[in-house]
Amino acid sequence: MIGALSGRGRGAGQLLDRALTQRSFAFYVAHCLAPTLRRGDVLVLANLPVHHLTGLRQWLAKRGVEVVFLPPYSPDFSPIEQAWSKLKNKLRTGAARSYDALKNALHEAIDWITSQDAKNWFDHCGYHTQVA
Repeated sequence: MIGALSGRGRGAGQLLDRALTQRSFAFYVAHCLAPTLRRGDVLVLANLPVHHLTGLRQWLAKRGVEVVFLPPYSPDFSPIEQAWSKLKNKLRTGAARSYDALKNALHEAIDWITSQDAKNWFDHCGYHTQVA
């Protein structure tokens, strides 16, 4: 799964049936994430190779979105790491044993993440955001 988190709460998500690649990440950004971004947003990405798409910064800059990469492996500065932790905890308790059961449990786990959770995680990581 790939997803986004903002000070407003959980954002665009996509369930993948294989490992994330630059191609699948480019699809996610263009078709899932970009339509949800607003002028003035800052997209913070982990410093993973698949996140380094040629032209990504320029493409989003034309839409008024800044792209910032975290230092290599710095989960303490990534609020989405807290979201993934909560999501995985919910999935573990559901103990889904089939793909369909996992998809259902995943939707329930995603709904368990609240906008207040997101705000708290951003604050915890040192990003004191003002939600517009």
